[in-house]
Amino acid sequence: MQYPEYPYPQEASVSNFMYKVYAWMSCALAVTAGIAYYVFESKLFFTYLMTHSWAMILLIILQFALVIAIAFFIMRMSLFMAITAFITYAASVGVTMASVFFVYTKTSIASTFLITAGMFLGIALYGYFTKTDLSSVGSFAIMGLWGLILGGVVNIFLRSSGFDFILSIAGVLIFTLLTAYDTQKIKKIASRLVVDNKTRGKIAIYGALTLYLDFINLFLYMLRFMGNRREN
Repeated sequence: MQYPEYPYPQEASVSNFMYKVYAWMSCALAVTAGIAYYVFESKLFFTYLMTHSWAMILLIILQFALVIAIAFFIMRMSLFMAITAFITYAASVGVTMASVFFVYTKTSIASTFLITAGMFLGIALYGYFTKTDLSSVGSFAIMGLWGLILGGVVNIFLRSSGFDFILSIAGVLIFTLLTAYDTQKIKKIASRLVVDNKTRGKIAIYGALTLYLDFINLFLYMLRFMGNRREN
């Protein structure tokens, strides 16, 4: 059986593919940070969203729709459409994350971001280079993620600061494990790719979205511990 003459990992290496994944992830994080800061500084737009619940609901629905579209239908999209959906999602997250600047000081946000970035880099490097199969770790983390979501819903009614502290610890642990697992999973996918460049590009976008979500959630849970609240 002969395969089509598409680029193989030897020609377009796994490291080059991972570079594209992290480049797109970094681009999305920059968009999110820029939009969040702009919305905070303008204040009018964010105030409008906070005082018009329908607008915030539509924004959240858009975010879910974009994640589902990228996760399940990316292969049916053009590469341009996949990139547009990803960057649009990152921008929408930036709008909702503007609230972080209203709650925490800019200094603590910046320091937490840098610490999270350092943690993320170390964890990602471990996931990339380790020879240990992290599949069981990933399964545990995914089950923990569902428990974290359920616990968050329960605490909406309990409003327990102690339970919230436990959830924050669990959140940091879960997204630390997911970062290592997802990095290894994306590397394995890259090593088996026998596809054209456009398809490879779309898979890179999917990988970037996965790691972007890991980073954002890790940052938000870290901020609960390290963030200094603004004085009203």
